[in-house]
Amino acid sequence: MQPGSLDTPVAVVGGGVVGCAVLHALTRRGVAAILFEAEPGLALGASGTNSGILHTGFDSVPGELETRMIIRSAELREELLEELDVPTWRCGAQLRPRDDEERMRVAEIARNAARNRVEVRLSGERILDIPGESVVDPVAYTQALAEAARGGGASVLLDSPVIGLRAEGADGVTVEVEGGLAVRAGAVVNCAGLYADRIGRLAGDASFAIYPRKGEFLVFRMPSQAVLDRILLPVPSPLGKGVLVFPTLAGELVAGPTARDRQDKEDWSVEPDAARTILERVGRTYPPLETAEQLGIYAGLRPAGAGFNYLIDFSRRMHRLLHVAAIRSTGLSASLGIGEHVVGLLEAEGMIRTLPPRPLPAPRRLAPAGSEQRPWWARSAAHREGRARPDPGPG
Repeated sequence: MQPGSLDTPVAVVGGGVVGCAVLHALTRRGVAAILFEAEPGLALGASGTNSGILHTGFDSVPGELETRMIIRSAELREELLEELDVPTWRCGAQLRPRDDEERMRVAEIARNAARNRVEVRLSGERILDIPGESVVDPVAYTQALAEAARGGGASVLLDSPVIGLRAEGADGVTVEVEGGLAVRAGAVVNCAGLYADRIGRLAGDASFAIYPRKGEFLVFRMPSQAVLDRILLPVPSPLGKGVLVFPTLAGELVAGPTARDRQDKEDWSVEPDAARTILERVGRTYPPLETAEQLGIYAGLRPAGAGFNYLIDFSRRMHRLLHVAAIRSTGLSASLGIGEHVVGLLEAEGMIRTLPPRPLPAPRRLAPAGSEQRPWWARSAAHREGRARPDPGPG
């Protein structure tokens, strides 16, 4: 990047699925924007190492911001998935209780889904089917959002770490990028994931902290004698939601995640007991996995807030800086709703003026050369070679 300067109504920091959804929502409404991503590619963090499941919000707490964003995203996806040209498998999900206590929990989950107006089907045996749950390639999904926005006039700058934020009077912020680029923006949207707190501190805002929650996933070859065509969700217990089993678009099976609160934001390694931990938890959910061939294992670091979840608000130290932080494990599912919500907040403050949403050009993918040969679940971990090399599995 050559030293220089640009001007833009909105600068978005972070090229994960949330940042790209914000960029897409702005562009779709006629607002020019630039996205800065520190890495050489998009979705190289949590967005590329998650489950790839698009949730409906059936089990989310009614009324919470996270729930509203998930439910709104599900509505928006119906319109946008064809436009984005991203393959999506609406395979549905199922909860199958094993005893009376779990049957009571499933019945309550069905009532919760009704409160959230999410379609579910509860059988007489208290088996709960959620037909709207889907799987997608999260890397392709993120890239499609960004490329559609770029086709509509937005800019995506990779290898562009933001190193400074400076208020310019009452109506602007200068974004300083490593290498000498300085961009004056009418507003800055902080979608930096694990490093959203670092971006906040660049503006003198130390009001929140983000820590990594490690989630590991074990990947299997689909057993020919037991093909799975839906997402299997464990019945939640007081100890947590448990381990999911789900198919991928490529025909693999994945089980996970673990949930380990950590401190090191650079440690993407798979921990030694990960495979054993997952297998111990998943055996009763889907017994064929106990003898299925393991293809690999990967870890993702989810950006968890220290004592909070889903911070979407303006900084008290720099009003034109809007934080979108601690979007933990549901960022993929909630991203479209978040993008729309962010646009609304910026417009309500008079920082942008929007037009009615318009279709954007069909996207072409931004994948770096050669990455198409690597499964999406291995891509981000392989990028951090030496810190999170994907485990090829036994043998």
